[in-house]
Amino acid sequence: MRYLPHTDEEIKEMLEVVGRKSLDELFCSVPDDCRYEGDIPLPLPLNEWALKEHMSELADSMTVTPKFKILIGAGSNHHHIPATIGALISRSEFLTAYTPYQPEVAQGTLQGIFEYQTYTARLLGMDVANASIYDGASALAEALLMGLRIGRKKKTVAISTAIHPHYREVVKTYLEPTEYTLLELPFGEDGRTDLSGLKEIKGLAAVALQSPNFFGVIEDLETASSAIHDAGALAISCFTEPLAFGLLKNPGSCGIDICCGEGQSFGMTRSFGGPGLGMFGCKEKYTRNMPGRLVGETTDIDGKRGFVLTLATREQHIRREKATSNICSNQGICTLIATMYMSSLGGSGIRELAQLNYNKTEYFKSELIKKGADILFDSPTFNEFVVDFKHDFLPAYERLQEKGIIAGLDLGRFYPSFAGKYLFCATETAAKEDIDAVVKEVL
Repeated sequence: MRYLPHTDEEIKEMLEVVGRKSLDELFCSVPDDCRYEGDIPLPLPLNEWALKEHMSELADSMTVTPKFKILIGAGSNHHHIPATIGALISRSEFLTAYTPYQPEVAQGTLQGIFEYQTYTARLLGMDVANASIYDGASALAEALLMGLRIGRKKKTVAISTAIHPHYREVVKTYLEPTEYTLLELPFGEDGRTDLSGLKEIKGLAAVALQSPNFFGVIEDLETASSAIHDAGALAISCFTEPLAFGLLKNPGSCGIDICCGEGQSFGMTRSFGGPGLGMFGCKEKYTRNMPGRLVGETTDIDGKRGFVLTLATREQHIRREKATSNICSNQGICTLIATMYMSSLGGSGIRELAQLNYNKTEYFKSELIKKGADILFDSPTFNEFVVDFKHDFLPAYERLQEKGIIAGLDLGRFYPSFAGKYLFCATETAAKEDIDAVVKEVL
């Protein structure tokens, strides 16, 4: 049964108020060539068991099944998910899509977000973190817009070409229709971003780097932030692997002003690309320019601890056209999963897991080098690295695929000059036997 809240009389009354004769007239501002005419050719509905069968057939049609070993990261990383996550997140007290507009009936949701913000701020070394954004890509775009707001009259931002290609595409989508200029900075032979030309850029509001970047290379954030500040801009760092901060200096301690990225590694399955979690933090002085929501702690009239939605400068609220963002929700369930994950591991657990990931990657590198392969960049890496096999690796790739192993990502689709060079990833889920199987196939 459809839920139709308005009667014909109510609809007619509302149309008269806005000066329209029909519902179709509400869309008169949309050009005719942008409208779809006719019925959408959707298939007939299926009953429950027929739908399950259809979904199973679709799953079986995939080249890669859950039984495959995936040695690719590229922004979506396979990690072990503690059993505590599934047990807790499925409880009715936690599994809710409710939005915390009314603090008196949303204390549990608000506290969960508050704890997430606390963990995120500590992990990233930032003064404050928001309640999350949709994913890492949209978080980066919002960070650059935030930099432009803080920069006021400045109209230019720059991003490294070593940032995830999909993130850069999202940033372009955000900025292309605006008055702002987006520049891309090259990376050097060491895989790190070349910042030598920053001082020549006029009106530069912010510069964004990724660390570890798309190639797994760890950027020198301290040197980079100093160079960016010398150019009169804000330093923004993003990431696709938050686990790296279990070993690396956090961005806040390196002088970064705004830090954002993807939190999928913290307890979320890859699920063919979603859902994700946009983690976002900044220095305290920039808090009111931050997009999204911010939950704060307070006391009620009886002096008891409570939580409220402290900042929500969004287009839905009273600021409307002055809103810092049109991001109108946070990833509630995903933030709770990330909070449970960080709670389950604790600071020492995250550090130990990060060390395990690093060790497996270094073992993988060393074994490939023994077989004559070259590691493209000599800078330190975390989890991921680029390999030049000096010969066509495709036959070995196909043989490994037949054995149930997806060995690396050909970078040619994103960086044409790197065609035939492969990006590999090894997390704690990569067994030594799988790594050795790949090495064995390298001629």
